[in-house]
Amino acid sequence: MRFVIVTGMSGSGKSTASRMLEDEGYFCVDNLPIQLMSKFAEIALDDETGVNNVAVCIDVRNGETFKYLEEELVKIKKMGVNYEILFLDANNETLIKRYKETRRDHPLSRGGRIEDGIKKERDEIAFLKEDATYVIDTSNLLTRELRGKIVKRFVEETEVHPFNITILSFGFKYGIPSDADLVFDVRFLPNPYYDLSLRNLTGNDKEIQEFVMKYEQSRVFLDKLNDMLRFLIPNYIDEGKMGLVVGIGCTGGKHRSVTIANKIYECIKDLPYGVRCEHKDIMK
Repeated sequence: MRFVIVTGMSGSGKSTASRMLEDEGYFCVDNLPIQLMSKFAEIALDDETGVNNVAVCIDVRNGETFKYLEEELVKIKKMGVNYEILFLDANNETLIKRYKETRRDHPLSRGGRIEDGIKKERDEIAFLKEDATYVIDTSNLLTRELRGKIVKRFVEETEVHPFNITILSFGFKYGIPSDADLVFDVRFLPNPYYDLSLRNLTGNDKEIQEFVMKYEQSRVFLDKLNDMLRFLIPNYIDEGKMGLVVGIGCTGGKHRSVTIANKIYECIKDLPYGVRCEHKDIMK
């Protein structure tokens, strides 16, 4: 189990980092009361809880109880928890700009000057930065760049697929799936529906697959789609996407789209990501 403590300067991106870890399968708790740190660690260590990786966001929002953090860290260390500290930071100019853009007060300024709150916070959490396992300066980072750093340090090392691909067949008569990122229309391919001996079969059946794939345009389309996806996927990952839903549609979602979805799944299932194939309207 990885136990990550997310902390750092207010406005540096701690909440964003926590959400990214949550997206990657971590059990995340934001602004956990300091006195509950050791109790939470005890619960997380219990096998019956079923928790693999956890992330706890701790910062000066805890107020006066923040001073007990060092004591709690000693406790969970004695429990055998080799926690990691992810410290998010940014320069003062960037933090001030972010607070002004959101029109929020710094938690330690409360109506006073933002600069004073930032200075006070730096003093209070200096010990955490010194003990941090990882320090990320977000001053000039794009969100996708931050995600890349988070994934590299806390996801790839845990052997969790950081990117998931769903190949989804559907029927246009029932509507385009709302979560589809890419949609490909295969209604240009010959339709086995008009062969009465094939009408009641689906693209999961060998007869339908042979019918659809015997045409050159089917094979050419499959090759081009395979090449396109292999080009797009690494670029989507670089842009910070968490996953990709590829919709393959025909009229009813039973024959051509199912066949092509199955075939493209076979083409890309060797990629080092989570790949699955689903058929939305095959039973309609």
